[in-house]
Amino acid sequence: MSSTPRAQNGNAPVRPPARRRNYSESESEFEDAPPAVMAQRLKPLFPGESRSLSGIALRAFCLGIALAASFITMAAILIFTEHPIWRAPFFLFSLALFHFLEFWTTAERNTLNAKIDSFLLTANWPSYAIAHATATLECLFVSIFFPNRSWIPFGLGPVLLVAGLIMTIGGQVIRSLAMLQAGASFNHLVQTRKAESHVLVTTGLYSVLRHPSYFGFFYWGLGTQLVLGNTFCFVAYALVLWKFFRDRTVTEEANLIVFFGDDYKEYRKRVGTMIPFVP
Repeated sequence: MSSTPRAQNGNAPVRPPARRRNYSESESEFEDAPPAVMAQRLKPLFPGESRSLSGIALRAFCLGIALAASFITMAAILIFTEHPIWRAPFFLFSLALFHFLEFWTTAERNTLNAKIDSFLLTANWPSYAIAHATATLECLFVSIFFPNRSWIPFGLGPVLLVAGLIMTIGGQVIRSLAMLQAGASFNHLVQTRKAESHVLVTTGLYSVLRHPSYFGFFYWGLGTQLVLGNTFCFVAYALVLWKFFRDRTVTEEANLIVFFGDDYKEYRKRVGTMIPFVP
């Protein structure tokens, strides 16, 4: 008679639970590895590589400086003057916070995919940088030469400002929470192959928004332009962001149907994007 224990339902052998390896064991194995093996394992962390620790530290430091400087400047303008030029440092603050959180949420819940590119500082370069530079210049021009923004009808300026603040803050919160909830299933790039860690997330924010990270960024972008009081860039941002997410959603969902089949088709029927004209 075999001494291997059997499950009560069927004849499959019951495997004893695997002994968990603690950190000291893993550390010992790593330290005992040949120098060539250690160098190969550590190579992605070296300067100039995709996960360079020095590169990550430098970008985080610069974003921290930008956050602090923009916040102090914005607060000083609001406290000591009534000039609307505070909107420009607010935009810089929002951008710095956004890029920091892009990396932090990835490092927190999708650690193996965290790298320098996760900051998204050079994503869609140079069009992304041109868009934000144009928005800043429009805000500065209008704030200096037309500070009252008298063309806004029916005295809706304060209403649009509050709406912009709500959209900016709410959009950022929703995007960051979506990335945290998706964990290893989230990626900044559209995936054409299904990873082992990729699962269909349909709970939390994903139960009411099919692409909550896209929803968050879309309304975050529009919200920043309302806060800046930009007319031209608000329209431009709306058109560019809508086209970007419409095209990306079509491509991404074609792959998701391949990955998850009917499960994703049913999910898509139940849950919308809440981005205008992106079904």
